[in-house]
Amino acid sequence: MLVAAGQVDVFVHLTAGPWDIAAAVPIVEEAGGRFSDLRGGRSISTGAAVFTNGHVHEETLDLLRYSTDRPHTARG
Repeated sequence: MLVAAGQVDVFVHLTAGPWDIAAAVPIVEEAGGRFSDLRGGRSISTGAAVFTNGHVHEETLDLLRYSTDRPHTARG
């Protein structure tokens, strides 16, 4: 709801159930924001959700893709 209220620009939920996402989608979208899963689709069943103010949605998805596509190395 912070995105819908204009208090944050992006909210990413990585451990969401469909019931966690479904109610927020119309609220955020009616406030002018956007919702998608991590791939940019409209599924509420992927376990993840991206809510944005609408202006930074594509950039956010690009950054998330970049982050998950990069090889990670253990540091110790």
